[in-house]
Amino acid sequence: MKRGLTHMYLETLEKSIYDLITETSTNLPKDVRRAVSKAKAAENAGTRAAMSLDTIATNIQMADDNVSPICQDTGMPTFKIKTPIGVNQLEIKAAIRRAIVTATKDSKLRPNAVDSLTGENSGDNLGEGVPVVKFEQWEKDYIEMKLILKGGGCENKNIQYSLPAELEGIGRAGRDLDGIRKCILHSVYQAQGQGCSAGFIGVGIGGDRASGYDLAKEQLFRSVDDVNPHAQLAELEEYIVEKANTLGIGTMGFGGEATLLGCKIGVMHRIPASFFVSVAYNCWAYRRLAININSTTGEIKEWQYQDGEKVEFKDDDADKSADEAASRIVELRAPISEEEIRKLQVGDVVKISGMMYTGRDAIHKYLSDHDAPLDLNGQIIYHCGPVVSKDEEGNYHIKAAGPTTSIREEPYQGDIMKKFGIRAVMGKGGMGPKTLAALNEHGGVYLNAIGGAAQYYADCIKGVEGVDLMQFGIPEAMWHLRVEDFTAVVTMDSHGNSLHADVDKSSLEKLAQYSDRVFK
Repeated sequence: MKRGLTHMYLETLEKSIYDLITETSTNLPKDVRRAVSKAKAAENAGTRAAMSLDTIATNIQMADDNVSPICQDTGMPTFKIKTPIGVNQLEIKAAIRRAIVTATKDSKLRPNAVDSLTGENSGDNLGEGVPVVKFEQWEKDYIEMKLILKGGGCENKNIQYSLPAELEGIGRAGRDLDGIRKCILHSVYQAQGQGCSAGFIGVGIGGDRASGYDLAKEQLFRSVDDVNPHAQLAELEEYIVEKANTLGIGTMGFGGEATLLGCKIGVMHRIPASFFVSVAYNCWAYRRLAININSTTGEIKEWQYQDGEKVEFKDDDADKSADEAASRIVELRAPISEEEIRKLQVGDVVKISGMMYTGRDAIHKYLSDHDAPLDLNGQIIYHCGPVVSKDEEGNYHIKAAGPTTSIREEPYQGDIMKKFGIRAVMGKGGMGPKTLAALNEHGGVYLNAIGGAAQYYADCIKGVEGVDLMQFGIPEAMWHLRVEDFTAVVTMDSHGNSLHADVDKSSLEKLAQYSDRVFK
């Protein structure tokens, strides 16, 4: 593939890249499906964790069947590409950008490229440094193209340690393999349910701050089933998965047996003064695929990560599991009274019908300084940035609509609830003490939806009744959603109780049992 490429070649190449984007966004790889299935089988029946895993499994199948995003947050597309010598990398990059625009228009990707200075969303996933495309050459005669779609919720739980360090719960981590062990276990603890556990982690040992994170993310391209060729690291990988699953964090941070589904560790040299351990956290919606492309025709030769059994989840019944998990199920329809809210307790499952309104970062900042565009008294705010399409008649349709991580709204949430009379907020991962105090004072609850279950929840949305504040872009606008049987769990109530705080405390106590030296 040299200069003077034919139009037909470029069209074929662009189509191959479009197919890679679509499959990565909508069809979870076989190795990840097997890991989710294994976690489901190990979970205790009739628990909130089991309900969550059933919902996740249902969502995986729905996304595959609908060819629609598994999770509404399709992240920052990151490509890693190996090309034969003489290949025109500029043409490949141009083809990637065209395919990204088309995939965004077709609702396979959510428009996620936001100008860091103005806050303006480009609307097509293109911008400065977006998408991320990294090339290297090799001596093989075909192109290898890897893609990972890593959402913001799990990206925000990445963490980097500089050794030596004093770590909460597990003690001092020195500049040795045992210190590395402590850092990795701590990284799982600190993520809690905010990164959509049960998750996967890639770890980079050494390098500088930038190359360490890059090495960590590179580990996420390994197969879940592979074995590290470095014997000590292979042992450490197994140890981390085993011990992380004893912390009791569980799926969505609800408690349970499945906290971590995979750990992959890489190592590189460092300079004497620096010793970094970098951890890239990835949610259960582990969207990464790769293709081998014929460098003469632009056609896909082979798909990677597709060896072995493809687990189907067609027999899952998430609603049934929700019924079994709950001490009781409460049906809600807004506007909700304070009296109704005060009756709810942590652990209750709610099914919402009627209206709810989305509100993310831009909406919360706006509402802190302005009046609301509609009466929010007694209403529900959903922390969600959906994937939305528009038909020829101008009607909007929700294509994917799972929750976003709520803790980002902690500075605003309590004040906004009291200012506008909002009775419930819904997202994932829980919120902090300021919001908990406001729920108690005002009479409100926090509802935890299942992170990443974008198809499952989109199916509960029966219509878009309106939209406000579109100047913030599709993910950040306030969408008026008519819903039916929209299921979530009360994890923070109006009586000062927080499941998230309880799980954090208990998992920290369990982390402490691994403070003694294991690796020398």
